[in-house]
Amino acid sequence: MLILAIKPGHDGGIAALRDGRLLFSLESEKDSYRRYTGLTPATVLSAAELCDGIPDVIALGGWYRRGVIDRHIGAGYEGQEIHDGFRDFFGKRVRYFSSSHERSHIMMALGLAPESDAEFRTVLVWEGYTGAYYVVDRNARIVRTIPVLSQPGVRYAQLFAIADPAYPSDATHQRFQDSGKLMALAAFGRAEDADADIVATVDRLLDPASELPLPKTDFRDSPVYDSGVTSQATKTAAALLTRRVFQLFEDTARRQLPAGTPLLISGGCGLNCDWNGLWRQSDHFSSVFVPPCTNDSGSAIGTAVDALHHTTGRYTVDWNVYGGLPFDRDSIPDSSVWSHRPLDHHRLARTLSAGRVVAWVQGRWEIGPRALGHRSLLAEPFTARTRDRLNEIKAREDYRPIAPCCRAEDVGDLFEGDFDDPYMLYFRKVKSSELHAVTHVDGSARVQTVSRTDNAELHTLLSAFARERGAGVLCNTSLNFNGRGFINRMSDLVEYCEARGIDDMVVGDDWYSRRGAAA
Repeated sequence: MLILAIKPGHDGGIAALRDGRLLFSLESEKDSYRRYTGLTPATVLSAAELCDGIPDVIALGGWYRRGVIDRHIGAGYEGQEIHDGFRDFFGKRVRYFSSSHERSHIMMALGLAPESDAEFRTVLVWEGYTGAYYVVDRNARIVRTIPVLSQPGVRYAQLFAIADPAYPSDATHQRFQDSGKLMALAAFGRAEDADADIVATVDRLLDPASELPLPKTDFRDSPVYDSGVTSQATKTAAALLTRRVFQLFEDTARRQLPAGTPLLISGGCGLNCDWNGLWRQSDHFSSVFVPPCTNDSGSAIGTAVDALHHTTGRYTVDWNVYGGLPFDRDSIPDSSVWSHRPLDHHRLARTLSAGRVVAWVQGRWEIGPRALGHRSLLAEPFTARTRDRLNEIKAREDYRPIAPCCRAEDVGDLFEGDFDDPYMLYFRKVKSSELHAVTHVDGSARVQTVSRTDNAELHTLLSAFARERGAGVLCNTSLNFNGRGFINRMSDLVEYCEARGIDDMVVGDDWYSRRGAAA
């Protein structure tokens, strides 16, 4: 059975399952489209190329459309509603399925999670609008729903907007990028330093009766208002808000959820590595699973899983994180500018050790927002100037941390918490005093662990780098134009590297170096 699922709205995407195996998940922002963009014709055509036949099931994720007339798309945003029927699709009678956006998060987490014989599992969906627990039985039936806080993601992002003088005072829209920036700033503050006015600001943001985003002017009396995103008031408020949001959800779990169930996390708040680490430390759940596409980038997969479950009773999916499109070699780098040689991992490790930044492209792109060694910028991790240079290349704020990738066998020596994290979703403390480029202000790092099974090419390079520098660890940040998804074609890659001063590009087994660059 071939199921093709579509996610409308922002973070548009399309995914396909063939007999319970993920064929692909394509997010429209990738291939250098704007971040969070809706579904594009190019994405639909790419999906059509990858499908080996006309789908048996077309699955539409529920959404809403606002305009002159507000209306639902498919089964709508919230609730547990399912639509099931038949439609004609390119001359073939196919099953038409739709379920809510809320369900897409639940089913994505269930479908991608490791198989479990637990009688019940708990799914936490915390995203822009939904903040609730769902107790799910082994047949994927929701037996209990426990609302906690509506709009947790919107509330979190609004603090950054309140502090940012560039955010219009009368605006009421959400900027999706603000949550990640606030997460970085929270590390610079201490919740204990919050005075009564900052506490009052956070209290208002967490008031369950408020519908956000509120006009910024409603917070004109707050010390955070237009104080600047790097002001101490903002950093302190960010630390307090981060703590308070987690406490709300953890306290509810302890009061209302049975202890000892596996916890599956879904929704954009699952990208907050601080919160993920706190869930790992909690003794209330038997285990914690966060998928790499926990935000809306995984919603098309979730709708496909829901359709699979509805039609077959199955919901566990065979999947790989490298489920995007292959790299498009739409051009050949100009030989007068770029020299070519076969990839030599040992020589490249020496180049990295000497301080060069390398654009690294392998195979198909990663599903979800994290670069996991297929669309990455790599660099040595030992000097603070490397961090500054990478942020300059990416045109990012200087307070944003740079993440490392590390061989699984080296993790315990360099970082606290010797556990696997192939999807780069947890913070852990840095033990080594030498990793200046990847150590955040609070002494933490968001580490991608790399094994030979997960990513053989990157593991080989890390092993070569370990022979050079004694540790198999590198800076790893996403390969993208600012505000755009991953680069996925040679013409864009060359333009990017020539504009940003990057002298080395590795695409598969091909290594291109800029002529005239220092050896």
